[in-house]
Amino acid sequence: MNDVYLLLGSNIEPEKNIPLALQSLKESDLLEVVSVSSVWQTRAVGSKAEDFLNVAVNIRTTCELNCLKQMVIGEIEKKLGRVRTPDKNAPRTIDLDVVVYNHLILDKDVFNQDHIILPMAEIHPRLFSDEQKRTLGEIYTLRIKQTQAKKVSLAT
Repeated sequence: MNDVYLLLGSNIEPEKNIPLALQSLKESDLLEVVSVSSVWQTRAVGSKAEDFLNVAVNIRTTCELNCLKQMVIGEIEKKLGRVRTPDKNAPRTIDLDVVVYNHLILDKDVFNQDHIILPMAEIHPRLFSDEQKRTLGEIYTLRIKQTQAKKVSLAT
């Protein structure tokens, strides 16, 4: 069984799209949702777009990484109208990214960007940064005092 941490983000109708993406994950026959973080509102990175809502999800799956990306992530993004553009920071209905796959960190920004740190620290606080020599939980404690991000409630 593969242990995976995903990050979901949306800044186009996020109050609708985040719950729909979470529901699609919960209904998938290819995985089991283990835990879900709070929903965080964070500023867009790399653009002046609307704020994003972000949530981290821990899943277990028998899918290998490429299968997970194609059969689960790709299908959910397609279902929710994700349009990929050359601008990786463009607004989007939904974005699902694999942050950690079986203890392998796939997104190095997990220790540097609030939109990843805040939700991920809630469900994987012991994830360790070799570069910063701190756990994600410790980084969260430092960042939460400095950030303008905030938790939000969604009807799920």
